[in-house]
Order: sequence, then structure tokens, then C-alpha cells
Amino acid sequence: MKLCGSPRRGVWMMLALCCLVTATAWADDVPDTQSMIQSLKPLKTRSLRNLFAKPASTQQAGRPAATVDDQPPSLSLAIQFDYNSAHVSNSSQLALSRLANALRSADLHDYHFMIEGHTDARGQPDYNYHLSQLRAEAVKRVLVSRGVSADLLETVGKGADDPANAADPYAAANRRVRVVNLDAAAN
Repeated sequence: MKLCGSPRRGVWMMLALCCLVTATAWADDVPDTQSMIQSLKPLKTRSLRNLFAKPASTQQAGRPAATVDDQPPSLSLAIQFDYNSAHVSNSSQLALSRLANALRSADLHDYHFMIEGHTDARGQPDYNYHLSQLRAEAVKRVLVSRGVSADLLETVGKGADDPANAADPYAAANRRVRVVNLDAAAN
């Protein structure tokens, strides 16, 4: 009994099924809009971090030592680009669509955000800085095309500085876009 007709057609059907499963798995890896909002929204309550003793050597005169909690809210996304270019690949459209929805939400629409482009350590540092800047600008263009105000978005290329995986400077995790809430410290 032939289910697919020719063997060639069966191969194409299996290939299409594999692509569908891969696309579904990729979509499952993309945070939902509400999770993005929570990651970028400043905390409105005071934390208990000031109740812990800090070593005196890490404090400045009259100021508590910086802690991880003092970092502005941010979100790192593995936005995919065509090889050696700033063209956002189709596989990242869902993530950027959700990010645009989050940035337009009532919780975030008045905040300003920095879009940081990051690369791995492959290539020359000057080239990586330039490419990461172009990629951050490409993400901004996509977000603006989806209704996010351009006035609320800034871009910067970080190159291979500040890797997500410092133990492996060539790791895929280092090729990312990070969105940082610039106004969180003001709250």
C-alpha cells in the first residue's frame, strides 16, 4: 500500500513535517508577551536587599553597595539574523511581534528602552561592533514597523563585549539582542 505516492514525495513530506516540528519547538522557546512585560517592568515594591550587611570595601561614601537587584529590568532574546548580515531572519518574527506587543502594552508604553546588539567573538572587534549596531538598528526598525514609537527606542552595538556565556566567547548564546528599560532607575 502506497501512502505517499512516489518515494520522492514521501521524502518531501517527511522534510515538511520536520520543519513544522522545528518551527513549533522554536515558537515554544520564545517568551510570551506577558513574560516579556514582567521582565521589562520595574518593580514597584521595595525589596529587602538593604537589610543584608554589605562589606564596607564595596560601598561608596553614604551609598549602599550595588547588587544584582540594582540592575535595570532587561530581556535577552536570541534574535536570528541572516549570516554575516543585519537582516532579521523569518524565524525571529514571532519573538519580535511579541516584543512589540509588550512594548506597546499599558505597562510599558511610556518607558524608554535601549536595544543592545551583541555578537560572539568570531571576527575582528571593529567589525563585530559595527555588525552589532546594524543588528540593533534592524530590530528597532522591525519594532517601529509594528507600532512601537521610535522616540522610545535607542540602539547600541556591543560587539563581543559583555558575553552571555563568558566561558565560551564563541557560544551561540552570545549572539543576542538585549532590551533594557532605561527609565527603571527613575522609579
